[in-house]
Amino acid sequence: MIQTLLDPHCLQVLGGFAVNEGEAGFPAGTRTLLLIGPQEPGFWPHLQAQPEWGAPDPVDRWSRRVIGRVACDLGAKALFPFGGPPYQPFYAWALRSGAVWDSPIKLLVHGEQGLFVSFRGALALKERVDLPPAPVKPCDSCATKPCLTACPVGALTAAGYDVPRCHGYLDSPDGGTCLAGGCLVR
Repeated sequence: MIQTLLDPHCLQVLGGFAVNEGEAGFPAGTRTLLLIGPQEPGFWPHLQAQPEWGAPDPVDRWSRRVIGRVACDLGAKALFPFGGPPYQPFYAWALRSGAVWDSPIKLLVHGEQGLFVSFRGALALKERVDLPPAPVKPCDSCATKPCLTACPVGALTAAGYDVPRCHGYLDSPDGGTCLAGGCLVR
């Protein structure tokens, strides 16, 4: 039923976990937390056709409207990775889900979406939901680990993400390929 509510909005459950009764850091009564993110292909064209597009913060405003409505329909609470501080611990929640891991370059990696994984929100449900078994971590079977060497300026490495180096490259004439076509690491 939950995925049926998300499908029209090009969203999907990317992971989740059981929450212990009374566990700190969650809305009262939460028994399951589901992480919600884009469902590809189709998410970006769908989003660009929404009324929020063209105004400030369209992705966040759309996420609040859509995931908030789904939460209301389920009697759940919507939580978001934006709007802080304080910010919800989406990185820790993703790791806890067992469906998302830290990659060799310290970005999150999902079993199906790879390094393109992103979260638009979470649903804090008052009931337990059966979750599928955790998939296999894709990095374990990746012998060559191209993510460690794909960045032309070494901004994404095992040491983490060097934001100034990345942005410096993107702002240069040489960075046009990455700027127009997307990050080569992902």
